[in-house]
Amino acid sequence: MAQNQRPKSLLDSLGEEIIRILTPVSICMLLVVLLVSILNSSSSLSVTSSIATIAYSETGSDSSWDKFIGALLNSLVFVVVVTVATFILVLFFYLRCTKFLKIYMGFSSFVVLGFMGGEIALFLIEEFSVPVDCITFLVLLFNFAVIGVLAVFMSKMPIIVTQGYLVLIGMLVAYWFTLLPEWTTWVLLVAMALYDLAAVLLPVGPLRLLVELAMSRDEDIPALVYEARPVTHHDSASRPVQRRIWRERQNARLDSEDSSSLNSDLNSTVSIVQSSHNGARIARVEEGQVSERDAELSAPLIDRRMDVQDGMSTESLMLEGMGLGSSGAIKLGLGDFIFYSVLVGRAAMYDFMTVYACYLAIVAGLGITLVLLALYQKALPALPVSIALGVLFYFLTRFLLEVFIVQCSLNLLMF
Repeated sequence: MAQNQRPKSLLDSLGEEIIRILTPVSICMLLVVLLVSILNSSSSLSVTSSIATIAYSETGSDSSWDKFIGALLNSLVFVVVVTVATFILVLFFYLRCTKFLKIYMGFSSFVVLGFMGGEIALFLIEEFSVPVDCITFLVLLFNFAVIGVLAVFMSKMPIIVTQGYLVLIGMLVAYWFTLLPEWTTWVLLVAMALYDLAAVLLPVGPLRLLVELAMSRDEDIPALVYEARPVTHHDSASRPVQRRIWRERQNARLDSEDSSSLNSDLNSTVSIVQSSHNGARIARVEEGQVSERDAELSAPLIDRRMDVQDGMSTESLMLEGMGLGSSGAIKLGLGDFIFYSVLVGRAAMYDFMTVYACYLAIVAGLGITLVLLALYQKALPALPVSIALGVLFYFLTRFLLEVFIVQCSLNLLMF
């Protein structure tokens, strides 16, 4: 009876999956809101100069139209830089410079933890008047940064340590983004959501190219990605099998489009031996039944790979999206953590009621994205829905609060 039980789909455990990925996202947003609330009034903080403000520096004397045009220019420059950098990443990965990419990612993490984290730590020490000498601070900061790099890029570290450092990296970068000018921040959020949509869904999108290249080579992509569940190394042998299934399906579909004379060859079957901790299992894939829908990639930014059960048909097999592991976990890119937190951090500069509204909007958008992923089983970016709802709720809440305050003031004047 147990062997004939129908395997659970993503919809069956959607609540559990949302909680697993919502918890770290909520922690990251909460830390950013706390930092903004504590350090926002500090005189030592100022608007940062970076790539996001290279085209236009916003001043209080500028008109709203000038600020909007300048924010568009800043966002355009930032998106172009991100796009070029991603294509360079694809090029290096195509040239098999994986070791260089890992070193670069490790150096970037060290800079974020050491320099950005160190400066924020100095602000907090100054704000709370914590007695600490320079040597002790530098030693602690260096050890904190080094352990963080090892935790993120070494799988032997406990999963809780890796997850904690990933949340901290997202929190540090997000806080520095909240120091950008207000108009630039909001336009940049919308621009990055549109970029995420294009990079994942377009056939020539850099993220899609990177994923397809990784799956065709059975290789991992060095990237900062949060994994909701621990990695089970004993089941790693099934990862190349799934990628081979995807590659065989893609080749079969392309061959059927190129020449109709090869249709007879597609009726042959391929036996694939797949091993797991329960024992060896054999799954037969009918190449003649390969459809375009089955050949679609799973979500690169939110990935959920179902476990292959006994007697389970190959039509319900979900392929690994980013190729970063085979633990069957939802994986969310750290960039999503950052821009979610930037939105609520910017809202915290206005009112905590707005923060709450933006948080609910982001959670709703993340849930909608997971539901769409479970229904359509195709590539879906994680930013657009949440950012769209968050920006909409921010301006609606801010407008309604302002109307409410004005109405209360008029009522008081009348009485």
